[in-house]
This record gives sequence, structure tokens and C-alpha cells, in this order.
Amino acid sequence: MSGPDNRFTHIPPRLSGLVELAYNLWWSWHPEARVLFKQLNQVAWKTSVHNPVRMLRDAPVEFFDTAEKNAEYLRRYEIVMNRFRRYMNARTGWFREQYPEGRTLTIAYFSAEYGLHHSLPMYAGGLGFLAGDFLKECSDLGVPLVAVGFMYSEGYLHQHIRADGWQEGIRETLDRDAAPVKRVLNESGEQLVIRVPYIEPPISVAVWKVDVGRVPLYLLDTDIPLNDPASRRISSNLYTSDREERLKQEIVLGIGGRKVLHSLGILYSAVHLNEGHPAFALLERIRERVERGIPFGEALCQVQVTSVFTTHTPVAAGHDVFPEELMDRYFSTYYPALGIDRETFFRLGAHPDFPGEGFNMTVLAMRLSACHNAVSRRHGELARQMWRNLWKDLPYDRIPIDAITNGVHLPSWMNPRIEDLIDTYVYPVTPNWQQEHDDETIWDLIDEIPDEKLWDLHFDLKIKLINRIRERKRIQWAKGQEDPRTLVTGGLLLNPSTLTIGFARRFATYKRAGLIFSDMDRLRRLVTDRWRPVQIVFAGKAHPSDDDGKRVLQQIYQIAQLPVFEGRIAFVEDYSEQSAQYLVHGVDVWLNNPLPPMEASGTSGMKAALNGVINLSILDGWWLEGYNGRNGWAFGSDSAVDNRDEEDARAIYNLLENEVVPLYYSSALDGIPHGWVSMMKESIKSNAPRFSARRMVKEYVSRYYPEMMSGADVAYSCVLKR
Repeated sequence: MSGPDNRFTHIPPRLSGLVELAYNLWWSWHPEARVLFKQLNQVAWKTSVHNPVRMLRDAPVEFFDTAEKNAEYLRRYEIVMNRFRRYMNARTGWFREQYPEGRTLTIAYFSAEYGLHHSLPMYAGGLGFLAGDFLKECSDLGVPLVAVGFMYSEGYLHQHIRADGWQEGIRETLDRDAAPVKRVLNESGEQLVIRVPYIEPPISVAVWKVDVGRVPLYLLDTDIPLNDPASRRISSNLYTSDREERLKQEIVLGIGGRKVLHSLGILYSAVHLNEGHPAFALLERIRERVERGIPFGEALCQVQVTSVFTTHTPVAAGHDVFPEELMDRYFSTYYPALGIDRETFFRLGAHPDFPGEGFNMTVLAMRLSACHNAVSRRHGELARQMWRNLWKDLPYDRIPIDAITNGVHLPSWMNPRIEDLIDTYVYPVTPNWQQEHDDETIWDLIDEIPDEKLWDLHFDLKIKLINRIRERKRIQWAKGQEDPRTLVTGGLLLNPSTLTIGFARRFATYKRAGLIFSDMDRLRRLVTDRWRPVQIVFAGKAHPSDDDGKRVLQQIYQIAQLPVFEGRIAFVEDYSEQSAQYLVHGVDVWLNNPLPPMEASGTSGMKAALNGVINLSILDGWWLEGYNGRNGWAFGSDSAVDNRDEEDARAIYNLLENEVVPLYYSSALDGIPHGWVSMMKESIKSNAPRFSARRMVKEYVSRYYPEMMSGADVAYSCVLKR
């Protein structure tokens, strides 16, 4: 692997560990490590947008000279570096304690996107953050995992909203040398480049590595001189709308990703696919076995019983399907290498209900894996219904699609000040609560926190959110980048004393971002109430090709400009992991109203709940499992209606008018809304353990991973695991 180069020669040897630390994302979920960088110079840390590699590269030598002479800084430096190195070198942990046999069990995890930190913009939304949290939690638990993804040079979308509310994309190329990612070098000291096998025209891939704690993530990059211009673009953007380019992305991710692991000599016992995009990796595993002389049918069985597939999409349109003529263009030399003919190859990806629609990547993933899971209980029911004809001989209750509800990485998403507050009251009883945070009994101790402590901290975090929104508009204004009409819409008039609702997610039409505007007069009365006002903060991006989603966004933006709403509706531009942190820490209510049953799980509400933000959500996805009647508000019946928007909007208004607003503004003589704080505590203690990535990863391990060593038995056991 490549190491630090002459970009960091200005850092004295006494502090050289800072470079080592900067190149491992461990710092992103350990606040004490981030403080080390911040204490070098707070302005430089802020200017780098909390990217330690960029900061260390650009910081003047004087910063390090000052730190080297500061005994208190050196003491903290030693503590953090010792803690980091103990973590990296640990030979114990949950996984080793649970599975002490010592057998090799490495899982290869493939995903098209990873939400790890905003310094690596390789994510579009929830799927990527789920993958990122999965890697972090596997690292914390000591699960032996290696991951594969894409190095997107231009990321997903850098969003700019015009004064008329229309979303535009800004082209911004990732500076790889200022990001926490390293080149992988070959024996000659040059960056490792592999060719994707058996694919014509040829595609070459350069390899990068991100260290996510103890989990290595290898990223594939086609933007190299060996490739023609069309192939160089393959890794430019996440989720391109061009079907041929999308197919080439999935070829590179699956087949190229498997080839990279082989070239690096990385052996693994099983493959876990996060959605269908990397399903070609399973084909490549079969091809390698056929090349060694194993018949296709036997090779397929060997791959099936060592493969897990997680589906996240409850909508048919969300699954990639490629026309046969396009598949022929790239796979005409590939399927002969599998030892099968064209017809057999296309049957692998043929949907039994729509055999002529093309090559379906989810169908391929289902057929080539023995263990399949959805990402919530409700989604599991829908997935079994959606894919039941892949197993026509099995009754519905034996369809081999399990459900493991998503979770979020608590150290990444719980505000450090909230964590410190909890620690004050939980530590004396349970000193190891951070390591055991999936234990529900621990969280009852939340009730020991005085109401005023939690309320004052929450109010501080809301001030921090609003100050951040205002500061961003100030900077843009100072640079001459802002139209005056966008200042109010951008949140300049938000008030921290006002009940604040957050709505932040991808602007797909089924998310129904504009639902709360169904009755403008009723909403206006809520928002502008003299004594009990409400303000709403929106954030999110529409896919670059989704004009319907852009129109919804534009409608909201234009409504926010109306003087009748008094500046109490705001839209935060260019939603990212960093702005998500501020929002889930700082708003009072998290609003979620997708069209059921299209929310497979959802994780943003889980992140909000960790921080005492109260969910107001439709009963779909994770909230069907999370809502207990005391930890938030729920609406939306199971009754099927042709157009349920009016009914759901009315339910939101009723809850806001009759329950949410009165509870928030019902303060006692001490100025604390004790009823509201009681619900905040219930939100934390009922959701934090159950919807943690720790609980989720333990479920994946206990249900699937160890069994991958038992060969043919796994297929049968996965069918029975419901």
C-alpha cells in the first residue's frame, strides 16, 4: 500500500502519528481523535471541512511547532494514538469471543455506494450510509470483512438551487490527494491496475484503499489513461441514468471487484451483496470455478451456499434490468467462459413473470445466493410477495427471504455531547455501556438524566444547527454567489425558540416532500401562530434525471419564498453527511411521510431518535417496529385508497395542532416542557438499542456468516430461518 509522501514532510516526527490517524476513518466516529486535529488550529479545521488529510497537507509548519511545544496537547496526542493502536491491534472482541474456533471466516462485502464521511462523497442516500455504518460496526465488533466499491471522481451530485427553485448540478472533481484514501501499489511501486476479465471492449481499473477502522475498503477507478474516454467515465458519477454506462459500472463493480481481491491475494469464505448492483461478482466466482474444471452446475451450488443478498427496494422500478442486446454487447465472450450457452445465461437473469423484459440484476442475485434478506419486517413481507414466483413450488411462508431490520452506527450518529450526558448517568451503573449499547435494559437509565440537562443540551444543538445554516448563507453571500431572494429561503430568519420540524431525504416523488403543503391556509396558520409558531427545515436532492422530483423541490422552494410564511420555511442546499449530522442533532421533530409501502426501512428517523429528536412518521418501514405510542407520533392506516394524500395530510395537521404543538409549548414554571422531554427520553431509550448497527451486524453474523463454512447445509438452513 502507498504510504504518506512528501506532502507531509513539514510535520515533525514527534507528531507523525497524525498522518497515520488521518488516513483511517476511525477518527470519524471517535470525537477525541477529531479534537486532536481541531486543536492544531480551529480555523484550519473548519476551512478543511473537517477533513484531516486536507488540513495536514495545507497547514503551515507553525501549527505543528506550537503543538509540539504544548505539553497538554502532547499528552492528549499520546492518549488518542495509544487508544487507536490498541483498537487496530486488538486480538479480542465480540466476534472472537462468540466464534473462538479460530477458523478463517472473511466476508467480501460489495456495494455500489458507501456513506462514510463527507470527505469521501461516494453516496447518494440511505443505501450508502447503511453500507458505511455496516463497515464501521464490523470493525468495532471485530468481524473479519473486506469491502469493495467505486471511487467516484465526481460523486453523486453537488446541488445548487437557483433563485427560481430549480436544482442544478455543479461539477466538482474529488481531489484524491486531499482525501483519506490511498493508492494500492503493485510490486513495482506503481498503482495497481487490473483488467476486467472476459469483457470486451477491455476495461482497466486502478485500485484505491480506504481504511475504515479494521475493515479495508477497496475502491475501483476507471479514470486512467489506459482506458478510452467512454470507459474513463464509468467511475465518474454515482447512478448514471445512461443504461449502457450503468451496465458497465455494474460489470466493473462485480467482475472487476472480484478480480481485484484475487489480484491482492485476499481469500474470503463468502460474499455479501448490498443490493443487486454488484451481482456480477457471483457470476465471476462461478467462472473461476469453471476455469478450474468444476462443472457449471456444481460451481453454481458452491457459490450459492456461500452468498448473502440484501435487497433494499420494494418497488419494481428500482431494480436494474438491462436489454438483451446490451447484455450481448458485453457478455458474448463471457458466458462461454461459464461453460453455458446464451439461453442458459439469460435464464439466470430472467424474471419468471416478465421473461422478455431483459436481464434483471435482482433476479440474478436471488438465483445465485442461498440467503436473502429484506431490511425491515414489513419489507420482508413485501419482498416475499414480490419474488415468490422465483420459488413457485414453495408456500408463501417458506419463501427464503428473511428480514433483518436496518440499524445505524451509534458512535457516528449520536452527538458526542449527548453521549457524554448519558455517560454521566449510565457509567456509574454500567461502565461498559458503549460496548453493550444494543442491550435494551441499559437504556432505562436515561430516565435518571434531569429534564433540564437534556433540554438545555438539545436547545444548544438547535442553536448550533441554525447558526450553521446562517453561516453558510453568509459565506455564500460574501463570495457574491447568492441571489438576495435565496437568503430567506436558505434559513436566515429561523428562530431557535420555535418548534422546528426537519424533513431531509432524497427527493423522489414517493417520499411526498410536499405533502405538508396540501392545505396551504391550514399550514400557514400553524407556521405563523403568534404564540406557538412552527418552522420547517427541508433538505435533500433529486436525482439529476428525475425532473418530477426536481419539480417537487422547486415547488417547496418557491413556497418558502412567500412572505405569508414569514421566513419560517427553509431549504438547506447541497444536503450531505455533514448537514445531516446537524439536522438529526438539532431539529425537534423528524417528519417522514412516504407513500406506503415504498419505504423499505428508512434510517434517518433512527439517527434523529438517538439524539432525542421525536419522530412524526407514517406507519411504514422501520417505524412500524419502532413506534410504541410513547416515543413519537404515527399516522397512516392500512386501508387502501386510490389517493391517500389528502387523508395523510389531514392526519399530519391534526397531530400538529392537537398534540405536537401543545406539548412542545407546555412549559412549567422552570421553563422546561417536561412532557416533551419525557417523550425525548422515550425516543432515545426505546430506539437506540433496537435500531443500532450493533444489533443489525450481530444478526447478520449469527444468522448467516458462520454457516457459510458449512457448505451445502446453508441453503436449507436459510430457507428455514423465518
